[in-house]
Amino acid sequence: MHLSFSAADEAFRAELRAWLDVNLCSVETSFGGKVARHSDEFRLKWDKHLGAHGWTGLNLPQEYGGRNLPLVQQAIFHEEYARAGAPQSINSIGQGILAPTLAHFGSEAQKRRFLAPLLRNEEIWCQGYSEPGAGSDLASLATRAVRDGDHYVISGQKIWTSFAQFAHWCFVLVRTDATVAKHKGISFLLVDMKSPGITVKPIHQMNGEEEFNEVFFDNVRVPVENLVGAENDGWRIAMAAASFERGTYFIPRQVKLQQELRDIVVLAQRTVRNGRPVIEDPVIADRLARLTISAHVMRVHAYRVLTQAMRGEPPGPEASYTKLFWSETHQALYELAADILGPDAAAGPQDSHAPRQGRWMRDYLWTRAESILAGTSEIQRNIIGERALDLPR
Repeated sequence: MHLSFSAADEAFRAELRAWLDVNLCSVETSFGGKVARHSDEFRLKWDKHLGAHGWTGLNLPQEYGGRNLPLVQQAIFHEEYARAGAPQSINSIGQGILAPTLAHFGSEAQKRRFLAPLLRNEEIWCQGYSEPGAGSDLASLATRAVRDGDHYVISGQKIWTSFAQFAHWCFVLVRTDATVAKHKGISFLLVDMKSPGITVKPIHQMNGEEEFNEVFFDNVRVPVENLVGAENDGWRIAMAAASFERGTYFIPRQVKLQQELRDIVVLAQRTVRNGRPVIEDPVIADRLARLTISAHVMRVHAYRVLTQAMRGEPPGPEASYTKLFWSETHQALYELAADILGPDAAAGPQDSHAPRQGRWMRDYLWTRAESILAGTSEIQRNIIGERALDLPR
């Protein structure tokens, strides 16, 4: 594989890198240096700053607030954004999933109403997909929407809804026909989170954060004009939405992996056990070497997927390869960090003596979920076995 970029791409990279260097510092200064980049307070302000300066919707049409840039520059943005240590957007679901979905499937009125404020991060979106009884088997969802004149009336529950506590809007999969095959009776609705009958309950996670929520819909009325596409065509739209990010989704993750690996190398150099730096332990050195190889493989694979998307090739099982490889490698990385730290790994953000302000433990606990969320590792292996290797079911 030959990784190279055009002069225009490199100019875009230089412009972005310079902007991030200046503006991340300026937003930090606005808080007096007292608010961490990963905090909700910082991210909410940073998101609006990004939107106001045109660094969102890079490959979306200009008439709807985007910049109509090539996909490779979207990938460069993700790579430089991660390299600069900029925080994950609280509106990442709206930006990465809903915006291209509306641009492709939305009515002209929906595009005019929703895309510009979404891209400016003035309206935050969450995703109402998973339910207590419909996670991996999402098509079994039970939340219902019944047509009542010029409205749908929604009743049901969603769970694991990221950032619902901040969201102004939610795109929701609902069952509109229970008499047909489960994939065929689903519709895609845009729901105002201020609607009467919506209750949001944060879920306290074991790493101390509250990113996820339960969302309850108690006879929530939604205008018919907020239906995306045709009634009962929501499953097709949702599957297309899942493919929109495939070209660039793992670009920042491979950068993140390399950055975290460098942090662990420093940790192994500075941690002394039995009078010697831990990095001199041949077992630790071997694990570091294997992770270094994995990080390189992930970078090359991420760019291969990007190249396929740029060529217009249809989505295949590559996303499953990447998701599985990322989950397993990221868990192995933090397992190594915990082994290097020993008992100190248990110190969390609330402990004043905690290494890295307790982020080793916080992130270690988060990685345990990565082999479950967005499709379990078992499901990814099934997809690879059946669709890539043509193994029997």
